[in-house]
Amino acid sequence: MELFRHPDFDYHEQVVFACDVESGLEAIIAVHNTDRGPACGGCRMVPYPDTAAAVTDVLRLSRGMTYKSAMAELPLGGGKMVVLGDPRRHKTPALLRALGRFVDSLHGRYVTAEDAGMTLDDLRGIAETTRHVVGIQEKIGADGEQRVGDPSPSTEYGVYVGLQAAVAHRLGRTDLAGLKVAIQGLGSVGWKLAQRLRAAGARLWVTDIHADVLKRAEAELGAAVVPPDAIFSLPVDVFAPCALGGAINDRTVESLRASVVAGAANNQLLSPIHGDRLRQRGILYAPDYVINAGGIIDVAYELQDCFDAARVKVHVERIGVTLAEIFRRADREQLQTQLVADRMAEERFRPHRPATGAASTATG
Repeated sequence: MELFRHPDFDYHEQVVFACDVESGLEAIIAVHNTDRGPACGGCRMVPYPDTAAAVTDVLRLSRGMTYKSAMAELPLGGGKMVVLGDPRRHKTPALLRALGRFVDSLHGRYVTAEDAGMTLDDLRGIAETTRHVVGIQEKIGADGEQRVGDPSPSTEYGVYVGLQAAVAHRLGRTDLAGLKVAIQGLGSVGWKLAQRLRAAGARLWVTDIHADVLKRAEAELGAAVVPPDAIFSLPVDVFAPCALGGAINDRTVESLRASVVAGAANNQLLSPIHGDRLRQRGILYAPDYVINAGGIIDVAYELQDCFDAARVKVHVERIGVTLAEIFRRADREQLQTQLVADRMAEERFRPHRPATGAASTATG
């Protein structure tokens, strides 16, 4: 594998591999850009099929974090850590302590947080050997509930605000009553989004890999449960991808019948060409790293020791204003929204690619 020629390398500042024989740790930290501040991004533990798949994931996610923090106007750069292994079988206290030492070896250039396959307790284990961890502080959220860490409520609220902005722009409506929404994935963010949309009067169609979650959605939210492949072709107003990345690809982009794509997942577009195709088909896309920035906004305030629920809520609500600006500019310049978002983000940090390099393709 030639890292420097990897299609997703994009001139990362630093890519570091770690192996700890005693704990079985195999992990990668990617630091994409620290122009605005230290690289911040979650730690993801996934049973990748091979190292090449892990490298692709960490590069794409790290780059996306740079753009996400820039668009959210945070004093942070972009980074990510991935751990190779099954979190249900391979995670041990020794591995978590080894992860902490790995993070600490970068001396603050990278700050880690929770992501797929990791929990609050895992972060506490990592924090035993490094102070460069965020998302473990006790705080009272904008909803008035006390919690420790867990930025997912802020992520969900930002997605909801962004979805409203997209619906207003594409469908010309502010009332969500009767809005038809298809949600792919009912994890912590997808479930909260479904609850909020249902409370606003929206009609829901959902899919998930866990049967018990689907039964609960049917019983508690009145949602219609559909098979995974059927979620794309439903005649709905909004398709909300809230699972893993790559939901919009060669096959699904032609199946979509929604007017808007607005969800919480990272890397929703498998490739930038799929953003072009959405635009050609008249489907409005809310760029993922803009709409799902609520979580990084939440932890950024914690990282700066100035967490205040009201301030975080106001900051998260600016996601809707930013998306509205992206949509207007995309219409004016006749460009796909992802490309417009990339350009706006790059006005806020210094990309490392040569001036003669290819156009941006961020999808994180």
